[in-house]
Amino acid sequence: MQNSEAMALSAALLAVAGELTRRIHHGVEARGFEGLRPAHGFAFARLAPGGATVTDLAAHLGVTKQAASQLVEEIVRKGYAERRPHPEDARARLVVLTERGRACARAAEEAAAEAVRPWAELLGEREIRSLFRQLLRIAPCGPIRPTW
Repeated sequence: MQNSEAMALSAALLAVAGELTRRIHHGVEARGFEGLRPAHGFAFARLAPGGATVTDLAAHLGVTKQAASQLVEEIVRKGYAERRPHPEDARARLVVLTERGRACARAAEEAAAEAVRPWAELLGEREIRSLFRQLLRIAPCGPIRPTW
């Protein structure tokens, strides 16, 4: 692959990722969940399974503990999450999604499905599944980190 082709591929992937993030975010807002940034959605993805500490969340997002603490404070204040005693560490607090936070995460899943539906219509079911498999092969393992 030539350098110019590699640059074009990089630009296309970045454009698709940016547009996908924008569409999901707008879909969440359209479902009545306001006052959030896309970075909140990346945090919700880590909190959804069963909660996390601020330290866990900072590692997931690739930010400082202070930045994660500020983000947690925001989503707690807006009613999307709450702090609970950690079941295994008396010194730690577990941040978990509230019912509102879980509903917002479900809204994001719906918005994501809406966002990729046109791709399947354009490429066809077989090609979109192939694209998915190929992207899984090259996607880095671990958390998806937001761009702030």
